[in-house]
Amino acid sequence: MTEEGKGTSRQNAVRHGLTAETVIDALEDAEDYAAFEMAITADYDAQSAVERELVLRLASMLWRLRRATAIESGLFKIQARQLLQCRQQRKAYQKRPNVVDGMYRDTVGTEDETRQNEIDRAGGVDIGLQSTTVPADQFDKVTRSFVHLSNLPTYPLDRLSRYEATLWRQACQILFILQCLERRKPWAGLWRGGR
Repeated sequence: MTEEGKGTSRQNAVRHGLTAETVIDALEDAEDYAAFEMAITADYDAQSAVERELVLRLASMLWRLRRATAIESGLFKIQARQLLQCRQQRKAYQKRPNVVDGMYRDTVGTEDETRQNEIDRAGGVDIGLQSTTVPADQFDKVTRSFVHLSNLPTYPLDRLSRYEATLWRQACQILFILQCLERRKPWAGLWRGGR
């Protein structure tokens, strides 16, 4: 099969059923989702149309939870790149010879300026440093990324957390319903046999 044919085939899977609701065709591979869905459905012996739909819906929820984890990782990667760029820009700025700034620092040197330098070295986070001898590299980069992401005006981590909580709640509901349906099966046979 040609690459064009494979691409067309991939798009066919995206247009139908829950796959269309679950996979973002421009960003995710429908074939990966189909394999994931088959793995989930293999864990359940769905006997009715309702059970099959619930299992397919569960696969969709679990796929989306995987996506939420990837989004979180992506947010931290983006933030880490931004922190690295800021650090590189700060170093480049500090290397520039600036006689006036040097003379001003030598003559003024206030406590507020020292405090601001501590905040700048901590990546812009006021963490209450008392000494300028602690290098900024000792601070956990993930924590700094988290603080920066948490303070963005769009609150991406809060939104992602709510999205993930909603997905987990739905997945748990589906698992509960499937478990209830499974428990009913032995009783259904006994009731039919007793009549």
